[in-house]
Amino acid sequence: MSLTQTLKTRREAAIANGVATRGIYAARAENAELWDVDGNRFIDFAAGIAVNNTGHRHPKVMAAVAAQSEAFTHTCFHVAPYEGYVDLAERLNALTPGDFVKKTMLVTTGAEAVENAVKMARAYTGRSGVIAFSGAFHGRTLMGMALCGKVNPYKKAFGAMPPEVVHAPFPNAFHGVSVQDSLDALELLLRSSIDPERVAAIILEPVQGEGGFNVAPPEFLQALRKICDTHGILLIADEVQAGMARTGTLFAFEHSGVAADLVTMAKGLAGGFPLSAVTGRAEVVDAAPAGGIGGTYAGNPLAVAAANAVLDVIEEEGLCKRATEIGDRIKARLNDIAARPGNEAIGDVRGLGAMVAFELVTDRATNAPDPALTQAIVAQAESKGLIILPCGTRANAVRLLPPLTTPMEQVDEALDILDASIEGAINALAQAAE
Repeated sequence: MSLTQTLKTRREAAIANGVATRGIYAARAENAELWDVDGNRFIDFAAGIAVNNTGHRHPKVMAAVAAQSEAFTHTCFHVAPYEGYVDLAERLNALTPGDFVKKTMLVTTGAEAVENAVKMARAYTGRSGVIAFSGAFHGRTLMGMALCGKVNPYKKAFGAMPPEVVHAPFPNAFHGVSVQDSLDALELLLRSSIDPERVAAIILEPVQGEGGFNVAPPEFLQALRKICDTHGILLIADEVQAGMARTGTLFAFEHSGVAADLVTMAKGLAGGFPLSAVTGRAEVVDAAPAGGIGGTYAGNPLAVAAANAVLDVIEEEGLCKRATEIGDRIKARLNDIAARPGNEAIGDVRGLGAMVAFELVTDRATNAPDPALTQAIVAQAESKGLIILPCGTRANAVRLLPPLTTPMEQVDEALDILDASIEGAINALAQAAE
């Protein structure tokens, strides 16, 4: 029995079934490559779900963490604060969009960042309602689940959600939902379901992650900004997956020219170490009472050191530009595959920068989802040495999240594997249907 099989058996006996896992048991990783416990090499186009934007174990990140570990690893910022936290807060205040005074708090996970942003919005406005969107993912905590716009698996079996969280349809041109359709539905929501004077915040991802890498058009974000300003509602940008240079700008909202009142970030912020942040208008961030936000591990010194190094790497290595170059290469190849005669499986190719997805359909006349083909492509790619992830409310999209430090020759190698995996999965399913 291989070591992988042994670990699978042990995992099934020891770990909760609800913690979904893939079949790759990691032994080591370097930049865009990962090796499993049996010595198999993979090109990692998942990047820990958009965490390792600077690659696995970037030397500057590892050096910063090692240096911090020689000083101290934990004091709890509430008990004995430290300069690294202050440095990072100052940098995020300066880097997030918006020409206004900002403040920052650090926590540990993306869900915590979202929870605290909602708390700040409610404290500042004195209101309790929150509007989110179909296809959204904002975490697995109770408020995070309520905000999610995807039932299975995030809400399924977990009972009633917190009240006064309502959802509007997210624009999706591929499935016939225009920007105007979404705005009309939002207007109806504010007239029929929730009084705008009770709404504390509207929260959305500029590029939906779990929802299928659906991109919010600039005009949609601009319209939301106007709606929020009209009704005294705060706009929260969930940049947890799309931020940190992933889309070709440091924050995806920058593509629209819109500044949100609060920005949540995590994942790529600390290069593989657990850290998240909420940055926003100083008066909003300060609305929470002393002791009302934070946490024992919030702003861990090692993760903070990693994050400061990540920001250095993004700037020094030009990773925003690099994200655009990698994304353009990926989209060009996918569009070539989709244009082949007789190949109607790829219905849509979309994304910003190096945050790219393609949606699988049974035919382009109906755009009916093909989740079976999606799973087959993911499995074929894994068997050939490429890690990719499914996504989408219909479970029929494949998302590609390479580290922004991936050498272009490895990008091309990965795309060759992906090409072969798409063709192999299509042929295998066709033969099985005969």
